[in-house]
Amino acid sequence: MAWIVLFVAGLLEIVWSVAMKQSDGFTRLVPAAVSIAAMIGSVAALAFAMRTLPLGTAYTVWTGIGAVGAFAVGIVFLGEAASALRLAAATLIVAGLVLMKFASAE
Repeated sequence: MAWIVLFVAGLLEIVWSVAMKQSDGFTRLVPAAVSIAAMIGSVAALAFAMRTLPLGTAYTVWTGIGAVGAFAVGIVFLGEAASALRLAAATLIVAGLVLMKFASAE
């Protein structure tokens, strides 16, 4: 259960980072409100997952999902560059997340 909640926390991190970008420095009300709500939800879900998962594992996976997810959204929806080096870096982050999952026992 903790892994599912942690995954949801990571997805909410993607939501808040994209909404923050769309808020134009918190000058647009709706994206700013979405960003703040998703931040609160993300941190709350992370805290719940940390009740059973180790700190280092939970935090690493949470930030990794957010980072790679925001990277992917930037490429697919915001027209950001998708160079081979950037894609390789994202792949290494995902590989690290998979290794962290296998290295952690609940």
